[in-house]
Amino acid sequence: MHWLADFLAAVGVVLNGIPQGIMAMTLGFAVFPTMFSFIFAAGVNGLFGSVAPISFQAESLALTGNLGKNPRERTSIIFGGSLIMAFIGVSGMLTKIVAILGNSIMAAMMAGVGIMLAKIALSMYQDEKIVGASSIAIAILVYLFTKDLVWTITLSVIGSSLVAVFGIHYRAELPANVVERKFHFLKPVFSWRVVRGALSLACLNVGANISYGLITGQMTGIKPNPVNLNLLTSTQAFADMGTSLLGGAPVETIISATASAPEPVVAGIIMMLLMAVILLVGWLPKIGKYVPTASIAGFLLILGAVVIFPENAATAMNGKDSVIVALTLVVTAIVDPFAGLLTGTVLKFVLPLIGLGV
Repeated sequence: MHWLADFLAAVGVVLNGIPQGIMAMTLGFAVFPTMFSFIFAAGVNGLFGSVAPISFQAESLALTGNLGKNPRERTSIIFGGSLIMAFIGVSGMLTKIVAILGNSIMAAMMAGVGIMLAKIALSMYQDEKIVGASSIAIAILVYLFTKDLVWTITLSVIGSSLVAVFGIHYRAELPANVVERKFHFLKPVFSWRVVRGALSLACLNVGANISYGLITGQMTGIKPNPVNLNLLTSTQAFADMGTSLLGGAPVETIISATASAPEPVVAGIIMMLLMAVILLVGWLPKIGKYVPTASIAGFLLILGAVVIFPENAATAMNGKDSVIVALTLVVTAIVDPFAGLLTGTVLKFVLPLIGLGV
């Protein structure tokens, strides 16, 4: 039955990524070229046995959409950010960052991510109350009975989508210009807005790769954490670098329920190949019409408030420098993982140099 659990986990994460894929289309990204990112990452994960897949990520999409004023600027931001992240991944800097900061600050950041995910879930509920409420209710019930994230995401996304389709007759309207199955080369542009956007996207991905990558590794139950952060960062960077030149959407590190499957590497590969097939044959616009964004609210709430936060908060607070880790946790929850990480770094290393401490 391992294969069934692996497949269900993959399907659940694919369903999780569909609303973000729809978000990418609404921002003017072409989803057809993005299939190459999924194929590339699936190959890398299979070759190196990595448990951390990549997919559409709402945070990076929202940031890129806000900082870029048109599709060409947005793809240029992605290309610039991928160059920065490729350097960080290939040089091994991300692993060094983890080693220098220590477990307490890293755990505090991950606990803050837990709160952040729970806040996102509640925000989704506020935006789409019927779908969000049904997703949260189903997720809570499924997790109470199964304690299994695979079944939680699968049943909550499918169940709430059925409620949306048959209960409120949900249909999403998508722009026609982003669903065509063609390649269009977009030459990167250079401007202060693009440079600022690329740096901001790289900062976001530093925090996301550390927090989301380690959380995904933590979900496997394997000790020590099996995720190679440098490999993950390099994979994500090179995947984005190529498809951005064709107008494709960014694919980043995610918190993936495939890590809870019996064979997390296999489940992650299945998920990315399924997503590549969906993009290749043009199913995303068709499926996406029936899967609301709030369908993942229940999974995010359980993952953030029940799975991620308690364990990591306990680990963080059991170490020394409790004030530093507490502020790292709070800033992460309120702002983003990179801001939290930067706060912890300043409090731990910079203030003592000028004779101050916390």
